[in-house]
Amino acid sequence: MMLRLIALLALAPLPALAHHPMGGAVPATAWEGFASGIGHPVIGFDHLAFLLAAGVLAATLGVRRGAVAILAFVAGGFGGSLAHMAGIGFGPVEALVALSVVAVGLALLWRGVPTAVVPVGFALAGLVHGHAFAEAVIGAEATPILAYLLALALTQAAIGLGVMLAARRLSADAALLRIPAGAAAACAGAVFLALAV
Repeated sequence: MMLRLIALLALAPLPALAHHPMGGAVPATAWEGFASGIGHPVIGFDHLAFLLAAGVLAATLGVRRGAVAILAFVAGGFGGSLAHMAGIGFGPVEALVALSVVAVGLALLWRGVPTAVVPVGFALAGLVHGHAFAEAVIGAEATPILAYLLALALTQAAIGLGVMLAARRLSADAALLRIPAGAAAACAGAVFLALAV
C-alpha cells in the first residue's frame, strides 16, 4: 500500500503551487494559517514522501527511539522555518528536500545505519523541510504565522508517528517494509531532485 502511494506521488504532476494550500496567497488570519499548516505537508508530495519513509524507518528503531527521531524532524523543521523567516538562506532548498527523500530511502535500504544517527539525520532533514515550508508565510502577520507553525508541527508529527505505529502493526519488526519503502522513497526522491534542478 505504502509503495503504491509513494509511487503515485512520484509520478503525479507537480503544479507550480503544489506546496501552497492557499494557492499562493499569504495567510491573513489564524484560521488560514492553521489550514495552510495542515495542508502543506500533505500536498507537498516531496514532504509527504519523506514523512512516509521516515515513519517506516522510525518503526525499525522501536517506539521510543522512533518517536524521538520523528520529533527531531519536527523540531528541526521549526528551526528551519525560523531561519527562513530571519532571512537565513540554505541554498537550493527544494533540491535539498529532494535529497532528504533519497537519503531516507537509502537509509531504509541500508540496514547498517547506526540508531543514534537517525534522529540527527531527521533533524537536519527537518531544517531544510522547515525552511521550504516557511516560504508559505513570508510576509504574514504574527498570528497566522504562529497558527501555521503549530498546525505544521502537529500534522508532521501525526503523519510520522502514525506511519511509524502502522508500520509496527503491519510487521512485528518493521523490517519487511524496509526494502519496498526504501526503494520507493529513493526513486521518488530522484524524481523530485530531477524536477528541482
